[in-house]
Amino acid sequence: MKSKMCTPRKLLFVTSFLFCFLNCKEKSSNVSDKEIKPNIIWLMAEDISLDLECYGTKAVKTPNLNKMASEGIRFDNCFVTNSICSPSRSAMMTGVHQRIINADNHRSNRDIPLNEKYKPFTYYLRQEGYTCILGHHGVMSMGRKVDVNFKSKDIGKWDGKENFGLFDKMDYFEKEDQPFFAQIQLKATHRGDWWNSIRKKSKHQVNPDEVELPDYIADHPVTRLDWAKYLDQIEYIDNEVGMIFKELEDKGLAKNTIVIFIGDNGRCNIRGKGYLHDSGIHIPLIVYHPKGLQGKQVRKDIVSATDITATILDFAGIETPKYMTGKPIFDERFSRDYVYATRSLWDEIDEKSRAITSSNWKYIRNDKPEIPFDAHQAYLEFYRPALHIMRTLNKEDKLLEKEKFFFQKTKPKEELYDLENDPLELNNLADNINYQKILKKMREKTLCFDKKMKPTDTTYFPIIPSSVGLLEWVKKEKPALYQEMLKGVEIGFQTLQKENTTTNKSSI
Repeated sequence: MKSKMCTPRKLLFVTSFLFCFLNCKEKSSNVSDKEIKPNIIWLMAEDISLDLECYGTKAVKTPNLNKMASEGIRFDNCFVTNSICSPSRSAMMTGVHQRIINADNHRSNRDIPLNEKYKPFTYYLRQEGYTCILGHHGVMSMGRKVDVNFKSKDIGKWDGKENFGLFDKMDYFEKEDQPFFAQIQLKATHRGDWWNSIRKKSKHQVNPDEVELPDYIADHPVTRLDWAKYLDQIEYIDNEVGMIFKELEDKGLAKNTIVIFIGDNGRCNIRGKGYLHDSGIHIPLIVYHPKGLQGKQVRKDIVSATDITATILDFAGIETPKYMTGKPIFDERFSRDYVYATRSLWDEIDEKSRAITSSNWKYIRNDKPEIPFDAHQAYLEFYRPALHIMRTLNKEDKLLEKEKFFFQKTKPKEELYDLENDPLELNNLADNINYQKILKKMREKTLCFDKKMKPTDTTYFPIIPSSVGLLEWVKKEKPALYQEMLKGVEIGFQTLQKENTTTNKSSI
């Protein structure tokens, strides 16, 4: 019987086959490693407090966000670090408190690069192989808002010296982009001339008689209608959320895509956006992870918006940079006792207030008490019907005590609230002798945060707002329209802005 010898030709064939098999297996393994990295979508709704159906708000219908919350995790105590869009977004884009990176003043320092120590979090995602996408083709205005207070460019490379790009592409996420990160702004809830048209087109116009106003807003037909319009906008963005989830399903991306929903700051109304009270800094946060997290959870722990940034890096398998003030919220070691929030320049109002929020207490220090809450800021004159109605009621001495607080001639130097018993922050305990111990503790803790979050730079180049000149122009050129505004009618800020610009150009 002849022995079966392995000839050189056969040996070459076997060796080649094994090489190809192992090489293909290695490539397949690399593809698998890339495929298991999750896609991540960050939905950022503008100017929104916890006014969703899944948070218990009456009269509004948010079925898509309800579903996202029921299948994901709803966070009940998430707070931004500034109650105005650009400082808040600056913090979220870097994962660092905006005061540290000198981004605390609204729309300032737009031509000043970040200190080389700090980077936008998309830099780390791109280093890890993520395609970073800004906006979405199907949402209002394409959802491309970035609005950060340091030198940046929407699309392009980033090195922080000559290149300042934050994202790779716009508007579309596809299979070939995987793994991808998409940041999508949901604009409708931001005050705008579109509020009336969205309400008119709505199949479910919110009934003003069914809304529940906070106790600090006067009950009046105008304030009820304004609140109903706001909830109409929330229903609009809920539809946008549903559209995005459907697109993920249609493209076969749903099973490997994490979706995060938040607000960039609180609602644009009395004591909301621009103020450090609960309705200015307390935002919704819902995280949906189809295969990595157990759904149907509600978490009550304190979360900062910068923690979301660190969490996105954590989802991508990236270690949190040591300089970040944010922490991954799904790390078993995660713990936060306070969120430190600030309010500085907003348009022409150069304010200075600081606050900390814990699970039970809120402390606010107003360093410029001579500037009232109602500072007659030009932009807000156009966009807060409740402001005009309540001013008139205040002059007529028709406001309730809890409604008068916002219209005091000066602010209290300190504010202290028991959040467990007073979640709307109606009863300031700062001067109550029984709460001096907790006041002292919160005051000292805030001073510690002031030092900890000290700016690395003090450059100050604010943008002059156009709203100041526009308001004066309306008063002079359109007095009848101005009188309508004083009655709580939104007279069309953007339309008037365009008309004023055209008028000024033609007069040159």
